[in-house]
Amino acid sequence: METFKIKFGTVQTVLALGPESAGNFCLYAGGVLYFSEDFGDLLEDNNFHKFRLAVLNFLKKNAIKPDVILTDLHPSYKTTVLGQELSKVFKAKHVRIQHHIAHIFSATGEKMLETKNYVLKDFMGIACDGTGYGLDEKIWGGEIFKIRCQNAKVKDIKRIGHLENHILLGGDLAIREPARMLFSILSKFLDRKTVYSYLKNYYSKSEFGVLYSQLEQRFNCQETSSTGRILDAVSVLLGFAGNVRKYKHEPIERLEKNSTEPYSIRPTIIFNKSTRQYILQTTSLFKYLVKNIKKDKKRLAATAQLYIACGLFKIAQKNGAKKIYFSGGVANNKIISSYLASQGFYANKKIPRGDAGISFGQIFYYLLADPRD
Repeated sequence: METFKIKFGTVQTVLALGPESAGNFCLYAGGVLYFSEDFGDLLEDNNFHKFRLAVLNFLKKNAIKPDVILTDLHPSYKTTVLGQELSKVFKAKHVRIQHHIAHIFSATGEKMLETKNYVLKDFMGIACDGTGYGLDEKIWGGEIFKIRCQNAKVKDIKRIGHLENHILLGGDLAIREPARMLFSILSKFLDRKTVYSYLKNYYSKSEFGVLYSQLEQRFNCQETSSTGRILDAVSVLLGFAGNVRKYKHEPIERLEKNSTEPYSIRPTIIFNKSTRQYILQTTSLFKYLVKNIKKDKKRLAATAQLYIACGLFKIAQKNGAKKIYFSGGVANNKIISSYLASQGFYANKKIPRGDAGISFGQIFYYLLADPRD
């Protein structure tokens, strides 16, 4: 258990349970922040059992009764359900916090801890990962927020940009079978026969036909702005990953490992007048990759990652932010994070950038944004 001293000017005891894919918890009480170990993927029953027991034992051992319990926005996460249960046991307030906002505040919180006399002013936050439940109930994962501050409090957060939405063909199956993501993206600009030519190593003609019909009918399909799913699809297209995910970040890690010198390509960004948001177009990226597929694939791999980094930076530039925080699992990607760091972005150094840092970010968001008001 790590501890950090920081005063928020509240007498409340706040417990944060984080998300589901990387289990840890964080607690603020009396000017001290307690940050637990990572218990691993809580979808595994044994990990969740250890996590739940650790939370209860910590509270009992230290005679702590939380006033507020924070969880992810996703209603079905095990940690969300646990938070609901504990809020009844302790008669505590239960607050659900959007996944990517918590990612950003994990970086903001770390910066506050390491900077003496830190003053909270307007800033921008970028969160890139695989999956997070969005405020519009879609699957987010490539998000840009503008945060307005006043009197050392967060007064307003606006989602001002994101990666282009694509279809998760088969929902969560598109995470386990990354070729499904490639399928939906290529289908936006290529005819059926050409799409099949890129996927014939993964699906028979009959399987392809079923999936094509499913995509046309939007049956069991969800929209996502996920950066992770884009990089998965690039990795499959270029032949660095197959259609079976052997471990969580395999396609992206293979893509990064096989990257060399990027080609020059300008990111395509549009402004959606109805939502007042900037959209980084990733269909344009795949059009480029398909058109140049016979070129050096290792250079194309680097190009795809740099395209996303440059696009994020361009959107940030358009909004004139002086301070920009970057977090989420994709912030561990060296090509993307190195480029953004060179442009002055701040990413977590000690607190995990992935989901194991979410509970930490939940605490800082709640106590800085003061959603009780």
